[in-house]
Amino acid sequence: MYLLDTNHCSQLLENNPTVVQKLSDLGDVIVATCVIVQGELVFGASISEHRETNLERVKEFLDNINVYRVDQETADIYGNMKAAVFNHFGPKEKTKRRKFAKKGLGIGENDLWIAAIAKRNGLIVVSSDGDFDRIREVEDLSIEKWWLPSS
Repeated sequence: MYLLDTNHCSQLLENNPTVVQKLSDLGDVIVATCVIVQGELVFGASISEHRETNLERVKEFLDNINVYRVDQETADIYGNMKAAVFNHFGPKEKTKRRKFAKKGLGIGENDLWIAAIAKRNGLIVVSSDGDFDRIREVEDLSIEKWWLPSS
């Protein structure tokens, strides 16, 4: 069972042959996304040059894929995961911890939520985003990369 991150959903929307083929090869395996990715896709479409067309494409895509929501257990997992990441990557000195900017962790909030949803539902995150590799340093998280952006 897989949870697609925004970059892989975007590649499906663009009919990237590598991602489309991987999805086809999986057969009947459950492939889903989540409300966090939904928000990122809607945002991207909303600021695009072809807003209405892209919003319609995103809506059609989301209508045809399972979208996991955030529940109380996910919120607890998120909070504990964020604390583990903070304890691992943040400053160790108490006086510096209070004022430390969470952005200094090198992991986006949305990616923490996506990872929490994946963990809550026993899903493999499919992403080319390095944030998930950092999260995996402190949490048991399965990750696959079906596509990598060109350098």
